[in-house]
Amino acid sequence: MAVQQGARKRQAKETRNRMLEGALRLFIAHGYEGTTIEAIAREAGVAIQTVYFKFGNKQTILKELVDVRVAGDDEPIPTLERQWAREAMGAADVSTQLRHQVEGAREIYARVGDLLEVLRNAALSNEEIATLWERNKQQRLEVQQHFIKAFAEKQPLPSGLTPERAADISYGLLGPELYNLLVSERGWTPQEWADWVHSGLCHHLQCDA
Repeated sequence: MAVQQGARKRQAKETRNRMLEGALRLFIAHGYEGTTIEAIAREAGVAIQTVYFKFGNKQTILKELVDVRVAGDDEPIPTLERQWAREAMGAADVSTQLRHQVEGAREIYARVGDLLEVLRNAALSNEEIATLWERNKQQRLEVQQHFIKAFAEKQPLPSGLTPERAADISYGLLGPELYNLLVSERGWTPQEWADWVHSGLCHHLQCDA
């Protein structure tokens, strides 16, 4: 019985992942509005009813995709408790902290950069998706505020630079909008973006790169 239950759970997880991966391909290729539940079902090779039963609606699929892709797994571990974030917070010097922040963002955008652009574009015309996008932005800003607090505990911020403005600078330079502009549109490599952002953060926060 336990073996059968385990096999059913694995099959259910595989089916769920197949639907998510199919939705991801379609969202990136056709956008949120251009993707239907029917198309997701066809892409995943399942019945339409299966998609509705597992997720309920297309918005839930997009939200779960963003959550899983940002994290890199489906474990309920907050961003600041992830290994890369803990290494950043605990770094011995501010330049190393910023490098951990930048490399963490680079790895996240490699997984989810295209999908976040789908989310951002969909938010322009869909009120429910706009709520998801605003929540995503707020979460990213709060993470940067925590990082700036850790930075200031290692080295004072430059004269006249408030923690709020410092977090804004970090939030802007490390945002997916700038990553998409330079990497997806202008053809920078992700590492070129990471090196440039690290240099920019060190310049604005006045630390040695």
